[in-house]
Amino acid sequence: MLKDLIEYVAKSLVDNPDQVQVVEVEGEQTSVIELKVAKEDLGKVIGKQGRTARAMRTILGAASTKAKKRSVLEILE
Repeated sequence: MLKDLIEYVAKSLVDNPDQVQVVEVEGEQTSVIELKVAKEDLGKVIGKQGRTARAMRTILGAASTKAKKRSVLEILE
């Protein structure tokens, strides 16, 4: 569910939605969601001064709290 949420938001932001890759790595207490986009779309996902990335992390935090999980968003280059 959390993976799908991040994938949906990322695909809505970028010019190349087919190159968006989201992988969820489940840990014992925390799951890490890795987001990979095309090089030219990296700026769109991070945003000015990291605002978009921070907003995505906030959304993920709210959704993971509701799901009683802890999740971290990693944006890979």
